Amino acid sequence: MEATPTRIVVISDLHCGCQMGLCPPGGAKLDEGGHYNPNKIQRAMWVWWREFWDKFVPEVTRKQPHDILLNGDGIDNEHHGVKTLISNNIEVQRRLLCEVLGPEVKRAQKHGGRFYVVRGTEAHDGGSGQDVEAVARELGAVPDDCGRFSRWDLRKRIAGPNKHCVLHAMHHIGGTGGSHYDSSAPKRELIEEFIEAARAADYPPTFVVRSHRHRYCPVEEMTDWGRARCIVTPGWQAKTGFSHKIAGARVSPPQFGGIVCINGEEETYHRVYWKRLQGSRIEE
Repeated sequence: MEATPTRIVVISDLHCGCQMGLCPPGGAKLDEGGHYNPNKIQRAMWVWWREFWDKFVPEVTRKQPHDILLNGDGIDNEHHGVKTLISNNIEVQRRLLCEVLGPEVKRAQKHGGRFYVVRGTEAHDGGSGQDVEAVARELGAVPDDCGRFSRWDLRKRIAGPNKHCVLHAMHHIGGTGGSHYDSSAPKRELIEEFIEAARAADYPPTFVVRSHRHRYCPVEEMTDWGRARCIVTPGWQAKTGFSHKIAGARVSPPQFGGIVCINGEEETYHRVYWKRLQGSRIEE
């Protein structure tokens, strides 16, 4: 494991290509010469996306070098008979992801940061991550030992005062039967990391990062060397038809945002934009 900057910014679940996912103000050029313009929800999301990168990230990183991790589901793909796609042409979706994330990656790389891509759900990122692999390669993601520019998980040592500070990121995590059980799966994930580290006679990761649920949820345990945390990241997709049938998400406003993990800090930093963008009007 190679240690680079002491800070890593984690975002996930951008779902570019979905009408509820991220889309730049200029919209998307379609394959046959047509054009898609972002809707009202996407325009609101873009304001928060820019605030996240232009204000929040520089503030908490103190404008110091930082890595970036895309923790799965960068594009939406053509899945489950979905009817809310901008285009079912995967190249259009990949191009959108490059336009959305590329400027932030280039800015980080210019100052010594690195870019990592963890593969998400195969329904979104493609079988074996094939549909996000091209984006990871184009944006200069760090390859793994097999030469893949996207990977199933990332174990990364974060430079800093704690030599045992390791981040372990994967996309998937168990769901929840309701808001009162939000912390159950992250707590199980953290304990499983402890158990597997003990079996290997090694230190467990300081930061366990998961995504997939589009809902921010942190849990932590105190250890002999400091805090160990499992953090589930929010996403960047407004509610779709699938959200309206999932426990917890059915009644919750969508959550947008990301986290920053810093070696040596007492806290991890998060920014969550939690707004009712859809169905917010109360009928009289």
